[in-house]
Amino acid sequence: MRKIKAQLFISLDGVVEAPDQWHFPYFNEEMGAAVDTTLGRADTLLLGRRTYDSFAGAWPDREAAGGEDAPFAKVLGDARKIVVSHSRLDLTWRNSEQLTGELTEAVTALKNEPDTGTPVWISGSVSVVRRLVAAGLLDELNLLLHPVAVRSGLRLFDEDAPPVPLELVSAETFRTGVLNLFYALAAAPGEGTYEDARTHLPQH
Repeated sequence: MRKIKAQLFISLDGVVEAPDQWHFPYFNEEMGAAVDTTLGRADTLLLGRRTYDSFAGAWPDREAAGGEDAPFAKVLGDARKIVVSHSRLDLTWRNSEQLTGELTEAVTALKNEPDTGTPVWISGSVSVVRRLVAAGLLDELNLLLHPVAVRSGLRLFDEDAPPVPLELVSAETFRTGVLNLFYALAAAPGEGTYEDARTHLPQH
């Protein structure tokens, strides 16, 4: 069975929209290594249409240009890319296909494919991540938490939705102050009140 994991750049106030507008000042070799060990080794990517369009509009040209990021661009180009969209798409980037059928059913089938040794990675694609979290189909959520409050923009978790309990799997602090956080979905923590909490306060 394959694992489904997602990686997102996120601000301190939960914004995940347009990270190209705020995250580059924090992109050092530590973050580069974090991205390389995830997307840089992926053989399958699951992408929303907007994220796919952004990738397809940049990475093929970077691969062709042969610059410093050409090897990473080639990995993305060689990977199987499954695109989620309600509209019929004309996909020109090599190894791209459109997801067929309902998302949760298709992802369940994808998880049931033989394990290749690497997970299926989602980059960005907030609407896809939200739906898979709600369906309990996301195995791990990698958040690169930036020490900046963006103040406006789409947030990862929308309002007026049930709480999402998470379990911290690992955490690493970069020199820039970015936190590299890995979470798994968790069971609800149960009921709790202030009276329960006060028993853990220092007694004077």
